[in-house]
Amino acid sequence: MTPRTEQQPQMSVEEFEELERHAPETVRLEFISGKVQVKGVTDGNHDTITAWLQRLCMQHRPELWLYGHGDWSDADGVLMVVEVTSHDSDTHQRDRVEKPGGYAAAGIPVYLLIDRDEASVIVFNQPEDGRYLHWEGVRGLIRVPTVPSRRQ
Repeated sequence: MTPRTEQQPQMSVEEFEELERHAPETVRLEFISGKVQVKGVTDGNHDTITAWLQRLCMQHRPELWLYGHGDWSDADGVLMVVEVTSHDSDTHQRDRVEKPGGYAAAGIPVYLLIDRDEASVIVFNQPEDGRYLHWEGVRGLIRVPTVPSRRQ
C-alpha cells in the first residue's frame, strides 16, 4: 500500500518490493507514505482478534474467500482490509491516519479498524480521491457495509 505523499519517497515501489523480498523472515516491512518502516511483532491478542474475525466473517459470508497475500499485494479484488491497532507509539499516525488514505487511494471499498486502545471498531467506506467519505465508529455490535464483488 502506498498512499499519496507530498514528500519525496525514500525509494520506488519496485525498490521496496525488492528490499522486502530479500529481508530476513524475522523482519517485517511496510511502505507507507513513501517511507519504509519496520513493523513490530504482534502480540497474542492481535492474532486472536484476527482469527476471531476470520471465523465470524466465514460464518456470515462463506462464499467469500478470506486470504492474505502477505503484507504487500495488489488491491484488485480486495473487498475489505482489516487492521488491528498495535500498542506502539506510532499506531495513531500509521493505522488511523496513513493507512486509511492508502487503502482509499487503492480503491478498497471498506477499511475495518479494530482499535484496541479505544475499545472500538471504525468502519471506513466510500473511497474517493484518496480518502474515505464515510466512517463510523461503533462499540458492541457492528454491521459492515455490503459491497459489490470486485472480481470479474
